[in-house]
Amino acid sequence: MRYRPIAVLGLGALIWGAMLLASTIPTPPLVEALFIPEGLFLACLALLSPWIALASVNALLGWVVLIFAPDPPAHVVPALRGLRLDAPTPEGRTAIAVCLRNEEMAPILAALGPLLDGLPASHFSLWFLSDTQDPAFRAAEDAAIAAFRPEEAARIHLRRRADNAGFKAGNVMEFLEAEGAAYDYLLCLDADSEMTPAAVRKLAFALDAAPRIAILQQLIVGRPVAAAFPRLFQFGMRAGMRAWATGQGWWQGPKGPYWGHNALIRIAPFREHGKLETLPDGATILSHDQVEAIRLHGAGWEVWCLPEEAGSLEGNPPALPEFMARDLRWAAGNMQYLALLRRPGLSAMARFQLLQAILMFLCAPFWVLAFMLAALLAALGRFDEMSAAHLAAIMALFWVTQHSPKLAGYAQVLMQGSQAARYGGRGVFARGALLEILFTTILSPISCLNKSRFLLALPFGARMGWGAQNRAARDVGWADAGRLLWFHTLAGALAFGFLAVTAPWAIWFALPWAGGLLLAIPFCVLTASPAFARFLTARGLAATPEEVEAMAG
Repeated sequence: MRYRPIAVLGLGALIWGAMLLASTIPTPPLVEALFIPEGLFLACLALLSPWIALASVNALLGWVVLIFAPDPPAHVVPALRGLRLDAPTPEGRTAIAVCLRNEEMAPILAALGPLLDGLPASHFSLWFLSDTQDPAFRAAEDAAIAAFRPEEAARIHLRRRADNAGFKAGNVMEFLEAEGAAYDYLLCLDADSEMTPAAVRKLAFALDAAPRIAILQQLIVGRPVAAAFPRLFQFGMRAGMRAWATGQGWWQGPKGPYWGHNALIRIAPFREHGKLETLPDGATILSHDQVEAIRLHGAGWEVWCLPEEAGSLEGNPPALPEFMARDLRWAAGNMQYLALLRRPGLSAMARFQLLQAILMFLCAPFWVLAFMLAALLAALGRFDEMSAAHLAAIMALFWVTQHSPKLAGYAQVLMQGSQAARYGGRGVFARGALLEILFTTILSPISCLNKSRFLLALPFGARMGWGAQNRAARDVGWADAGRLLWFHTLAGALAFGFLAVTAPWAIWFALPWAGGLLLAIPFCVLTASPAFARFLTARGLAATPEEVEAMAG
């Protein structure tokens, strides 16, 4: 297994080189090659290409495993091979911890009821870890928890802190230090998490069988939802994450990621190695999960990603405004890893994982800059020696490689009739995939510009709070969408206007980017529209297997 990362790097380097070679602009004289806008443009592509190439390698490896391995999850995680799941109970005792902060309790409790029904009280207890400060929410929490399964009061507990020092990571660690000694494992759930008893039992049996595993992180997919934005987003994310996580899990092995929830944690090593200090500037680490994972790697413990969807779900932002806000919260947290990269003693894999998390967001301004430079070069005639077919091929190459995990996931389902049947058949699945690709084509430039503006302002004091989130479906009015997205719309209009005056032929090539920005406001309104949601659900478009199964039942 230790040679797998080397093979992946080699294959990724070949794809990176091919992408750069294909996108080189013909410039014979040396002075032409040193032309500053052109050099910056090629530098942007050179910086973006390695991470796109890595996504392609993960997608290819994941697709091969998904298509040809009899049991793909067990092929990736050795602890699952020969695992006995028929014992009455796991050996270890598990605390199920649900982290709360000003949340509506009804949907949380609705998801927890079936989970408790399928898990024995002797080995599974439920803890609500509350950071709620608002008096009204606190009163509602108390009333809801008191009324929730009073006959099982002995296994249901509420723990509330006086302050939320350290945010979620601090809340969990305080619980482990105070009450964790009574348990072997911790199942950490977010307020929008949902897991089945079978999925949780499988994680527990795996930790019983493999005593060096500190975290077993299951793949997380979106809960069935009618609202158009999360419905389309999670349809594509599910396909992409399945292929990507399978491929990366195959070569990362026991040095995998932790995503903060829907994972089973061995308490003793986590309590010893997972406590986080503040950053050099005194700030709290926000995106704590990956830091906790690499701390465990460094201490010799294993962290595995289980690329299996069954029984592990979460909610997604209900509309574009919430999605954009979540992106900025995550960006603020991941950018803190820049300070951690400089710390001595990190392994190569640890530095890679931190860098990968940083580039999830730091690539955004490079995409924006690359588009701006491409428009400038088109206006200056620098693409005149390249045919339209050549330019289209370069764009197609970057698009396919960038979206290769999703495309691999779609290909897998279409090739495997049993998988397609879970989505309602190949025809409806293919229509959903095409609609999701259109959705992503419009969303991508909006998201990139949103993240870029925030990252540019971050060194100057821009901040995102980590407060309560709206998780309920809602529509978005034209005025609200306009206030949120006027800058994006203006940027798209300026791009089209600039090209219309300087290089009209390039307008067609600018459509995927500038077109998405120009459509930002109607896109936001449409994807939050209840009528559009009814249109999609009535036709089964972008339905998840869980939705199809529920409808059939």
